[in-house]
Amino acid sequence: MALAIFDLDNTLLGTDSDNAWGEFVVAHNIVDAQTYGALNTKFFNDYLDGKLDVTDYLDFCLEPLGRHSREQLEQWHTQFMQEKIEPFVLPKALELIARHEQAGDTTMIITATNRFVAGPIGRRYGIDIMLASECEEIDGRYTGRSCDIPCFREGKVTRLERWLEETGNDLAGAWFYSDSRNDLPLLSMVDNPVAVDPDDVLRAHAEQHGWSIISLRD
Repeated sequence: MALAIFDLDNTLLGTDSDNAWGEFVVAHNIVDAQTYGALNTKFFNDYLDGKLDVTDYLDFCLEPLGRHSREQLEQWHTQFMQEKIEPFVLPKALELIARHEQAGDTTMIITATNRFVAGPIGRRYGIDIMLASECEEIDGRYTGRSCDIPCFREGKVTRLERWLEETGNDLAGAWFYSDSRNDLPLLSMVDNPVAVDPDDVLRAHAEQHGWSIISLRD
């Protein structure tokens, strides 16, 4: 038995859910389309280029949550799942998760995406354990601000190490699957790093270090 850790966006999922949520709120006029849409694209490109300021991004993407009730947000998220997520659920990813579970491994998702967006997606994949960027809540409402350490780059390592300490688990024989150069800090820690449909930087690093490279796309 070992940990089988999965990145979410463009790894288990054939799209980036953070960016997709931004597109969704623009398309449905939940935010100012021109201003928000341009910034959403800029932040996404920064992420792809490995230069995202995650604090600025969380301030940007979480702010609209503070302006709406939980009931309304959950209704929108249900629609978002149908429109923007379900078409990108990867059957090969579901099969990979099932193989690890059949082997007795503990499956978990670790993602920079905020928990509001990512939580229901993790449940769609049948994974209950998730480390994500956290959304501050007061009296049952989102404040529009983040809390805790952003679950991004070295922050993923910090959050995982804390979870291991709290739960008594360890990384012996652990797997980590990711598509992104941003996950090199955590990939370098596990016994079984796997590059999944990787970006160019991760692919080159994986080839240089003899890591497995796989595709979950059809």
